[in-house]
Amino acid sequence: MKKLLMLACLTATISLACGTAMADSIKGRIGVTGRIGFLIPADSEDVGSGAVAVDTDASFLGGGGFIYGIGDNIAVEVDITHAEFSSHPHNVSALKDGDFATTNVALGAQYRFINLPITKLVPYAGAGIDILINDFRTDSGERRDVDTVLGAQLVGGVDYFIMKQLAITGEIKGVLAPNSDIKDPSGQKIGSFDPSSVTVTGGVRYFFN
Repeated sequence: MKKLLMLACLTATISLACGTAMADSIKGRIGVTGRIGFLIPADSEDVGSGAVAVDTDASFLGGGGFIYGIGDNIAVEVDITHAEFSSHPHNVSALKDGDFATTNVALGAQYRFINLPITKLVPYAGAGIDILINDFRTDSGERRDVDTVLGAQLVGGVDYFIMKQLAITGEIKGVLAPNSDIKDPSGQKIGSFDPSSVTVTGGVRYFFN
């Protein structure tokens, strides 16, 4: 249910963004992006309880990447972001209180809406895949192995160009991914980590050409 709600909110945001105004072609342009924001993670599971039993807190996230225009309206983007967030089991658990960490290597494509009345404003919508590199460490410093998994993303955002080569950007992204096994040092599964999330970020893009 939580994943469905995330997708519904994201779809609504993309629809609103798509109705706004736009700017120039991105064809052949190369840029770098830096972004910060916050991440709302899905809850995870403790194997012993058989139900959702590990609450997770929202956290800050940061990162950046590259963008390249392959057409007037189409761009591809590579982003790497990192977030760490606390977890709290409902009961006595092999997981214990601790911190999850996720590094997201995101590969995506976006459709950019240009040539609309507000020429400095460029909303966009996109999709792609995510490589989610996960980790967990208890408050006492014990590390647990967490599998890396593949996810899928839906993105909605807007760039506002201050000048031809510099833009302020804002974005909301929903990531859906399968659960990742959490294992103790002996290799025994002690829980499942859900790396699905919603992120809201702001930042800047600089284009070299």
